[in-house]
Amino acid sequence: MDNWPRIATRWAQITLAEDDPAHFDADFWLRLMRDSKSNATCISAGGYIAYYPTQLEYHYRSKYLADTDPFGTLVDGARSLGMTVMARVDPHAIHADAAEAHPEWLARDRAGNPIEHWAYPGVWLTCAFTPYHREFLTEVIREIVREYDVDAVFANRWEGYLGISFSEGARKSFRDECGLELPLEEHGDNWPEYVAWRHRRLGELVGIWDQAVRDLRPHARFVPNLGALAARDLARDLVEPVSPLFIVDKQGRHGIEAPWVAGRAGKRNRGVYPDRPVQLITSVGPEHKYRWKDSVAPAEETKTWIVDGFAQGALPWFTKFNATIQDERWVQPVVEAFNLHATVEPVLRDLRITAEVALLDASRIGQVRAGDNDHEDGFYQAMVEARIPFEFLADQVMTLERLREFKVVVLANAEQLSDEQCAILRSYVEGGGSLVAAYQSSLYDERGAARSDFGLGDVLAVRLTDKSRPVQNNYIALMDAHPLNSGFEGAKRIIGGTHIIGIESDAVAPFRFIPDFPDLPMEEVYQREAPDKPAVVCTENAAGGRTVYFPFNLGALFWEALQSDHGRLIANAVSWALGKTPDVSVEGAGLVDVAVYKGDAGAAVALVNLTNPMAMRGPIRETLPLPPQTVSIAVPTDRVKVRLLVAGTDVEPNVVEGRVEVVIPTAGLLEVVHVDWSEV
Repeated sequence: MDNWPRIATRWAQITLAEDDPAHFDADFWLRLMRDSKSNATCISAGGYIAYYPTQLEYHYRSKYLADTDPFGTLVDGARSLGMTVMARVDPHAIHADAAEAHPEWLARDRAGNPIEHWAYPGVWLTCAFTPYHREFLTEVIREIVREYDVDAVFANRWEGYLGISFSEGARKSFRDECGLELPLEEHGDNWPEYVAWRHRRLGELVGIWDQAVRDLRPHARFVPNLGALAARDLARDLVEPVSPLFIVDKQGRHGIEAPWVAGRAGKRNRGVYPDRPVQLITSVGPEHKYRWKDSVAPAEETKTWIVDGFAQGALPWFTKFNATIQDERWVQPVVEAFNLHATVEPVLRDLRITAEVALLDASRIGQVRAGDNDHEDGFYQAMVEARIPFEFLADQVMTLERLREFKVVVLANAEQLSDEQCAILRSYVEGGGSLVAAYQSSLYDERGAARSDFGLGDVLAVRLTDKSRPVQNNYIALMDAHPLNSGFEGAKRIIGGTHIIGIESDAVAPFRFIPDFPDLPMEEVYQREAPDKPAVVCTENAAGGRTVYFPFNLGALFWEALQSDHGRLIANAVSWALGKTPDVSVEGAGLVDVAVYKGDAGAAVALVNLTNPMAMRGPIRETLPLPPQTVSIAVPTDRVKVRLLVAGTDVEPNVVEGRVEVVIPTAGLLEVVHVDWSEV
C-alpha cells in the first residue's frame, strides 16, 4: 500500500488513557469506523505510555495492561476493515524511573534543574536534543513497526519541551553548530540563530525517525504532528524529502476564533506544499484554556469544523481522548460530517483547489512558531464575507512562477520581506500582477531590522515620512470618485486607523486622513483641518497590474472592531485590483466560506454555510439554513452538466456569454456545485 498517503482520507483517532486497557470496548470503535466510512485510523501505541507489551526497558507500560494488547486488538480490527493504520507515540515526558536512570534525557531550566511536568507532578519533560529522542524513541518506533502491521508512526508533542532547554545535549549541539551559547530568554542574544538551529535539528529528527520506519517497512512513513500551523515551522530542505503528507493539530475553535479557522489550516499548508495531502485533527471536545479534554463540544460546532476544513482541502480526522465513552453526543455529528465528505470526495479528489487571489503567509522572525496575527485575521474575515475565493502562499516558497498563478496578491501586514522577496514582488507587478498591501508591509528586512523606507515603495508609489503612531478618533475622508469608494454613499468620511503611518505619494488617493482632533471634551470633537495625507493609494501600470496601499492597521482594526466599512474597503480593494469579472462569484445572504476546485473537464464550487447565531463570538450551536444563493462560473463551453452534490440533484444549466449561472434554493452546512464539461 505505497499509495496510502493519498487514499487515506478519513481518519479516526483513538487516544487512550492509562486505564482504558481495563475496560475499553473495541467493538464500539470498529462500528464507529465503519459507520463514519473512515478509511484510516491512528491508535495510541507508546512513548509516554505503552499500550502493547513492550520489551524495552524504561518504556513505561500501562499499569492496567496486564496480559492484554489493546493496540494490537485495534490494529487487527482496523485491518479487517481494510483501513490504513498509524501508530501514535508521544515522547514529551517520561516517568520517574526513566528520569532517574537517564537524567541526560531531561529538559532543564537555566540553572540546570530538570523540569517537572506542568500538569502532572512526578513525571518529567524531555529535551528533543538529547539521546532520548534520537536513540531511545527511535528504538520504540522500531519495536512498534517490527511487531505490528502499521503503515505509519505519528508523533504527538515530539518536540519535547517547547521552551529553551538548557540540557547538555542542547547546549553542545547549539555551540558546535553555531559557535554560540543558548539564548537566556526568548528574543535575547542569539535568538534568531536559535530559532533557525531548532528548526534544523527538529527537521533532522523527522528524517531519523522516517528512516527507522522505512528500514523495516519500505512503504511506511513517520509523520510528525505539526501543531496548529503547518509545514512552514520546520526546515523545508530537511522535511520535504520525507513527508508524504502533513497533519495539522488545530483541533477546534478556541475562545472567539472565527469558524473559518479550520479551512485556513488547509490553505496554510497548501501555501507551502500545494500537492501534498493535509489532515486536520478535530477534537470531539471543546478547545479551551481550561482543558476540558474529556468532554463533548456542541454537535454543530464539531460538524462545522470538520466540514469547513475538508471544503478547503484539509482532510477530516477526528480524535477522542479516552476510549471510555461517558457522553455519546459527539458520535452522530462525526458520522454525519464524515459521510458528507464521502459524498463529495469522488468529485473533489480529481480536481484542484485554485483561486485568483492569494494572501501572503508572511514570516515573523524571532518566533519559534510563526503564529497568526490580527492583520491576517481581519483580511481573511473580510474576504470570506465578500465571498472572494483565495489561497495562501508562504513567503518562504514565494517565486515569480508561484506568484503568477494568481491575479492578486494580498499583504495584510507583511512587515518582514527580504530585498530578494521585494524584487520578486516587483517583477510580479511589472509583469501584470496586482498587489494589495497594508500597514508596515516591507518596512523591515527578513531579520526584523527597520528600513529607512518601504522596500516596496516604488511598487506601491509611496514614500515614508513618519513611522507608525497610535491615534484615537481617527477618520479618513472620501475624495474623488473611485471604485474603492463604492458602497459608502451618504458618507463623507469613515473610521480610519488606530495606528497610522505618514506617507507621501503622487498617485491617486481615494481616501485621505483627516488631521487629528480631540475626542474629549465632547464639545471639542469636531474637524479643524481639511484632509491631507493619503490614507489609501492606488496605482495602475502599463502591464495591467494594479496596486493598493493602506498606511494604517486596516486588517487588525477590522478584526478588533468588526466595523463593516473596513471589511468593505478590503473587499473593494481586492476586487478593483483584480480588474476583471472573477472566474467564480457567489451572491446571496449569509456567511459563506467559498472554495473553488478546477480540472480540465470540470469545476466545483464548495459553499460552507457558517451562518449561525454566534458566528463571530462563540461556539456554533445551530446552523441557519441558507436562503437562495446564485453561483456564477466561467466555463469554456455552453454544453455543461450541473449537479448539486449534497442535495443529490441535477440542475438545468443556464449558460450566457461564457458563464453558467446556478441558483441553489437552500443549503444546510454544505453544498457543492459541480459543473462538468467532460463530454464536450
